[in-house]
Amino acid sequence: MALEKLGLVKMPVQKTPWWQTHAYTPTPVQLSEEIIRIFVACLDKNQVGRIGYVDVSAADPTRVFAVSDAPALDVGEPGAFDDNGVTPVSIVRLGDELRLYYIGWQLSDQVRYMLFVGVATSHDNGRTFQRLKKVPVLDCSDSELIVRTAANVMHDGDIWRMWYIAGSKTILHEDKQVPTYAMRYLESDDGISWGDYGALVMEPDGEDEFGYGRPFVLKKPAGDFEMWYSIRSKSRRYHIGYATSDDGVTWKRQDDLATIAATTNGWDSEMMAFGAIADIAQRRYLFYNGNNYGEDGFGVAVWHDDDVS
Repeated sequence: MALEKLGLVKMPVQKTPWWQTHAYTPTPVQLSEEIIRIFVACLDKNQVGRIGYVDVSAADPTRVFAVSDAPALDVGEPGAFDDNGVTPVSIVRLGDELRLYYIGWQLSDQVRYMLFVGVATSHDNGRTFQRLKKVPVLDCSDSELIVRTAANVMHDGDIWRMWYIAGSKTILHEDKQVPTYAMRYLESDDGISWGDYGALVMEPDGEDEFGYGRPFVLKKPAGDFEMWYSIRSKSRRYHIGYATSDDGVTWKRQDDLATIAATTNGWDSEMMAFGAIADIAQRRYLFYNGNNYGEDGFGVAVWHDDDVS
């Protein structure tokens, strides 16, 4: 499962007020045999995110064809759960519809922020999205108070599956109050109505780990699952882990098989996180963020044909 790094897809040269820095949580969808559209959170001068996209070559994803000239999804109304930023985390294609699951950011006095999951839809391949609800589809609950976030959603036959991150407590880390969270799992009949409490599928290991970043799950032809996810710990910045499962609920961590390591120097030397997979024309690509949450752009790596199951 060795990965070859192809490099950094840099930020657009022409900055706009809504896209000053970052290309955060790259979330790919195939538009055609030639084009992959990568949705990202683009930050303004106040670090408020809006969702835009970068179109790259399916043959060489470091080659950029186009970037969005306006937000595909803007922030929510004042007072809404997403009034201080939106971040893409999962795309499901349903015929000519793209269903986007995204993180809504809301500031709070008692904790730095709260993160819940919203849903929007597009019928123009993601050039514009419209919210299906103004409120979260994954809102706070009695046991998941502060964050129910980073959802990876799969439409699997008659079942909608979701792996997500949830927590109710915070710790002090690098002089900031940050949430602690575990990974949970839910199912839905329609991808809109989800339960208040998910099954626990992965907890931080030991005293060093305290949370995870966006999971990304694939179902293999044999019916089992594999997951790439981001590990957050006190001793090091985010790094990418890997796990396998027979049923999508009970997971075996095999982080050494992630086989993608930080460079000694450069844009992903301190952090590698928020990986998402795209299988296109017998190639499997990994899109991910490097240092400082994708401040310079996003990276891409590729597996070779004999590594793709």
